[in-house]
Amino acid sequence: MFGIVSDLSRWAIPVVLLLVPLIAMIRGVSVFETFVEGAEDGFGTAIKTIPYLVAMLVAISVFRASGALDMLVGICAPVLDKVGVPAEVLPHAIMRPLSGGAALGIATDIIKTDGPDSFIGRLVSTMQGSSDTTFYVLTLYFGSVGISRYRYSIISGLTADFTTLVASVYICHKVFG
Repeated sequence: MFGIVSDLSRWAIPVVLLLVPLIAMIRGVSVFETFVEGAEDGFGTAIKTIPYLVAMLVAISVFRASGALDMLVGICAPVLDKVGVPAEVLPHAIMRPLSGGAALGIATDIIKTDGPDSFIGRLVSTMQGSSDTTFYVLTLYFGSVGISRYRYSIISGLTADFTTLVASVYICHKVFG
């Protein structure tokens, strides 16, 4: 059974990369010209997103370097301990909505320190896999297409991030004790 799944997963991407242009050619689409046109649009989008990306990365660096993150962790640690959340995962929980790369770096440090099979290592891995980069998405993607009125996007995204934090803690306590 696992051999079949392994073979299917190994061949899935090459087959798709072959089938899509083949089907496009059969339908009369000029594949190369369409690809080049899409690449031009993608390059234009990348150029438009660079200022938003730089601003976000600078803000995150200032937040971490100023010591504000450590101060916030120190303030929240007593409350978190009472509800069964290790304070060591709070920097990850705070950074994940801001930057996937920064959160991954924090998760990597936690796993190096505590080990991948520790409760904290499993918890931070679960959090990394089940949450998203809310502010990164809003800043980069919404900004690049000119959306300036986020409406309920921030509230919805942060609610989802908080929910995944709570769910990750609950599930890890149930599964890993």
